[in-house]
Amino acid sequence: MSTLEERVAALEEQVAALAARADRSSPEPGEPAVRTGDVFWALEGLKERVPDGAGAVLYTGVVAPSEGERYEWQYGATTADLMRGDWSEVAATLSALAHPVRLTLLREVLGGRHAAAELSEVEGLGTSGQLYHHLRQLVSAGWLRTNGRGQYIVPPERVVPLLVTLTAARR
Repeated sequence: MSTLEERVAALEEQVAALAARADRSSPEPGEPAVRTGDVFWALEGLKERVPDGAGAVLYTGVVAPSEGERYEWQYGATTADLMRGDWSEVAATLSALAHPVRLTLLREVLGGRHAAAELSEVEGLGTSGQLYHHLRQLVSAGWLRTNGRGQYIVPPERVVPLLVTLTAARR
């Protein structure tokens, strides 16, 4: 019987520790999500979840790019998994972002211009043929999706990764 009591006590301790951790990572209602002076809150949370000696990366975001839209996303990976992967597999996806016109198109679509006709009104995007070339590149790389009627969206699962990539590219 004492073994059962010990196991229950151990489980209660684990639940209490998890509850305390959850309380620290969630702001109170009305409290800002990023607390002043708590600069490394995401890093500290990641370190609590990663085994000692293992490395990991995490990106997360809450984005409301235009009226009525809101995206929440989180993704993490271990350093070992990232180092084992074939980095050349992401070259085409990254390459699609390596053109100023394509970056402008993504910003405009996130900002609420979804129709090809609306996008063609943006100054500096070139001819309609050039515009469609860039749109095809972004669709092919997965940064844009089309509904087949000339309407484009940044897929919800790509909004935060796109903004993280842009953030990482800043110096």
